[in-house]
Amino acid sequence: MTPEAVEAFFATLKAANPNPETELEYSSVFELLAAVLLSAQATDVSVNKATRRLFVLAPTPARMLALGTERVTELIRTIGLYRTKARNLVETCRILVEQHGGRVPATREALEALPGVGRKTANVVLNVAFGAPTIAVDTHIFRVANRTGLAPGRNPLEVERALLQRVPPAYRADAHHWLILHGRYVCLARKPLCERCAVRRWCDFGAPTMNPQHPGPDMNPKPAH
Repeated sequence: MTPEAVEAFFATLKAANPNPETELEYSSVFELLAAVLLSAQATDVSVNKATRRLFVLAPTPARMLALGTERVTELIRTIGLYRTKARNLVETCRILVEQHGGRVPATREALEALPGVGRKTANVVLNVAFGAPTIAVDTHIFRVANRTGLAPGRNPLEVERALLQRVPPAYRADAHHWLILHGRYVCLARKPLCERCAVRRWCDFGAPTMNPQHPGPDMNPKPAH
């Protein structure tokens, strides 16, 4: 994908969805951190169902810590890997209370020191909560970046670094939202919906199969809610 194609690719995604947002539900930076921590190997839908109950009881690190691992485990048992996630979440809350005054830190180093918080989770929090132009590479972004030719890489870190080099600065703050939504609703893993793809003409995978009589798609990626 050429630099000109990259610019057109993101301009099109922005035109379809000017203000993309995460589909995880939260009302504070702490709830965002907790939701992203719980979302590993789980769908946003399943996480939202669990956190609607969890956050009513424990909307702060102190209250989550007081709730305790056993109760948190019970509340999130519908999410994959719930036992490990419950332990990590409660221990994260302990560190937030004891070392950060109950606030979520705004640096990568401090975030990645929290149990269960890796680079991807830290990137989401830095981007969504603090406005940093980071790109969190999940399975959707990894697939889209490689399949389209946007930013090929052998692992998530390679793809992240390539994206940070290739995505124009004007689109970098929202890039990971657009790419996640595109992978979730259009550029599907088993069978991409190329006939619905708004950016097909610039994609290394989709462009060669386009019908020249119909150069434009009918539909855009589903917007975030």
